[in-house]
Amino acid sequence: MERNYAGLPPDAFEKVDPANDDLFYAEPRLVRHIDDAAVAALTRLYAAMLPERGVILDVMSACVSHLPPDFTGRVVGHGMNADELAANPQLDDFFVQNLNREPALPLDNATFDAALCCVGVQYLTQPDRVFDELARVLRPGAPMIVSFSNRCFPTKAVTVWRALDARGHTELVAYYLHGAGFRQITPHVLRDGLDSDPLIAVTGYR
Repeated sequence: MERNYAGLPPDAFEKVDPANDDLFYAEPRLVRHIDDAAVAALTRLYAAMLPERGVILDVMSACVSHLPPDFTGRVVGHGMNADELAANPQLDDFFVQNLNREPALPLDNATFDAALCCVGVQYLTQPDRVFDELARVLRPGAPMIVSFSNRCFPTKAVTVWRALDARGHTELVAYYLHGAGFRQITPHVLRDGLDSDPLIAVTGYR
């Protein structure tokens, strides 16, 4: 269901660079977008929240998923570059799709035990539709873990994200989750940014 995002400016989900995102992501970036300490903190959260043998959806993924090395479940990745996803050793399967052009996921209802979105939420121009889709494909009670830092490609991050600080980012992601019907929405400050990249996660349950 489309939200009206009352109070946000009319250009809230526009970008400095309005060109097709497919062009921007055409070249693979085989790098990690947060530093080692932030990765370790995120991996610890995943270890605490993810079902050991669950089926996991990693949206807006890349060449790494930051899952615990002993994770024994199945992982389906989504991203914008096939080479990046093919280089990710933790993915069992993947698909390429531009969610800003087509937010409907090619996945069955209630088929995943958890969903992850690491440092990608700031690029969504239709977050209401994407989060509705994530809710649709998760099983009842499944966690959704959205993590973000202060790093981004600024020309591709939406206007509202660039205008907010860390607290505002946290509240915005919580709003996305709440609007899609997630429950028990909780912020987690995984790294405060004093000696590493800052990292925050907002979690909710289907």
